[in-house]
Amino acid sequence: MHINTEFKRENKTLLLTNWISSQSLFVIGELLLLSSTIFLLCMVCGCPENCRCHPESVDCSRQGLTEIPSGLPPQTLTLHLQDNQIRQLPAFAFRSVPRLMTLNLSNNSLSTLAPGAFHGLQHLQVLNLTQNSLCSLENGLFHPLPQLRELDLSWNNISHLPTSLGEPWENLTVFAVQQNQLQQLDRTLLESMPGVKLLFLKDNLWQCNCHLLGLKLWLEKFVYKGGRTDGVICASPDTWKGENLLTIPHELYAPCPSAPLDPVPTQARQPGSTHSAAVRPPENHSTGEQDHSECGLKPKPRPANLRHAVATVIITGVVCGIVCLMMLVATIYGCTYAAITAQYRGRPLAQTNEPGKTEGKGLFDSSPA
Repeated sequence: MHINTEFKRENKTLLLTNWISSQSLFVIGELLLLSSTIFLLCMVCGCPENCRCHPESVDCSRQGLTEIPSGLPPQTLTLHLQDNQIRQLPAFAFRSVPRLMTLNLSNNSLSTLAPGAFHGLQHLQVLNLTQNSLCSLENGLFHPLPQLRELDLSWNNISHLPTSLGEPWENLTVFAVQQNQLQQLDRTLLESMPGVKLLFLKDNLWQCNCHLLGLKLWLEKFVYKGGRTDGVICASPDTWKGENLLTIPHELYAPCPSAPLDPVPTQARQPGSTHSAAVRPPENHSTGEQDHSECGLKPKPRPANLRHAVATVIITGVVCGIVCLMMLVATIYGCTYAAITAQYRGRPLAQTNEPGKTEGKGLFDSSPA
């Protein structure tokens, strides 16, 4: 009897333990399901309004946006913001997407880019800013983008590029600034892109004067090393309008005039001397029309070119050969004509002289008789 009681008690304990275990597993499963649901809800709620979110990309194009949407998923690698009405980028505009690799901002109304607009985008590789209203760029604007590979600034109103847009871009391979208002481009900016392979510079207002000589020399070296470019077509001066910068001999570039030096130091002037009374001419802070005229290209006779020299020699030889041949033909024709004319004119004369000779001979014979 005592044994049966102990056995029943152990069975109840075992059943209770099993029930508790099953309830624990059920609770754990419910918690996992609840956490997954909450995570999915967070993912859905993390997608901005009017945007289409995918596992690693967000598409907010053609939504009439006027600013960067908030609440972008942090795991976003590709962000499409093209075809909107965004006018400016504030500092830290993309702090919520630190893993971003591709950013498309084309066809907006961007006119202002804050100095820290791209701060935090350490992994960005492709940046498209085409078809906007950018007029100028701040020095070091793209400094936070060390991994950038493609930068497209085409179809803007950029009239000036600084000598540095960031640290040396070892990874940049494509740089495009065609269809802007650029007149000059400092080669220092291009030298900060040692790995660039494609360079698009066409359809700008290039002034092919002495200030563009550095760009010409850099482009010649760039093309020699296998780089590809669409060319720099001169817009001014009229002498070189429509010409490719690379086809203009660099010997025709006059050196840029240096700033005039003051012959009399200020400290050496005496208060009562005539030097102190002299008025220095005002410096020219205008658009630089005088400098432009001095820096303009001075056309000179083109230097001797071996290819042109060989062609000239060949053409001259052919012309001389034709002239000599014509002279030879004319000589042969003249000689032949003269011989034929002499032959026809000599026959009547011979016939006229024969009776005279016969008659003279008869008189000579009959005289002794």
